[in-house]
Amino acid sequence: MPKRGKKYSEAVKRLEEGRLYEPREALDLIPQLTYAKFDETVDIAMRLGVDPRHADQMVRGSVMLPHGTGKQARVLVFARGEKANEAREAGADFVGAEDLVEKIQGGWLDFDRAVATPDMMSLVGRLGRILGPRGLMPNPRTGTVTMDITSAVKEIIQGKVDFRTDRAGIIHGRIGKVSFGTDKLLDNFYAFVEAIVRARPPGARGQYIRSVTLSSTMGPGIPIDVSKATRQ
Repeated sequence: MPKRGKKYSEAVKRLEEGRLYEPREALDLIPQLTYAKFDETVDIAMRLGVDPRHADQMVRGSVMLPHGTGKQARVLVFARGEKANEAREAGADFVGAEDLVEKIQGGWLDFDRAVATPDMMSLVGRLGRILGPRGLMPNPRTGTVTMDITSAVKEIIQGKVDFRTDRAGIIHGRIGKVSFGTDKLLDNFYAFVEAIVRARPPGARGQYIRSVTLSSTMGPGIPIDVSKATRQ
């Protein structure tokens, strides 16, 4: 275990050992546990009762957060012709085809989300080993392989985020900034969790959501009462 600093240790003391918090309680508490000089992000981690090694237990999708993430996503679009023009008009930061593929193969990854038209996927497929492990590969299931480029780009800019389980069956995400305040963060929290519930795969057995934890960028994790993790 890495050695924790004094401020972190003091923050941990504010938590009641063994207690599971309701979402609103946790979000009310988070500002009291932050100590960084920047506006920390509020992160969520959900441990699911799935084994991602099996295709029918992979959890993957996207969700529109009502209040966004507090971060302006840098959007890259693989498209040609009129669709490329649509992407630029919608606000995409980078638009191209072979030129972007070569740039990424050379080590450039200065973007947060990637979108592609279906006809570009034979080209984009060359980047699978680079983009796949980083969660940047366009995918029809998350709406990032589409002919409706305008909607896809605008939704990402407005706060649409992707999610997927890691090898341990955990989903990590962000639901906003500490400065959002409890009400906005709670709206985003419920939207995120309920999207995970809707994405339950057919192969999942038993208890689906095993644990939920909230934390700020630098602060300790706050365990959430799973039974209160969705709107009642």
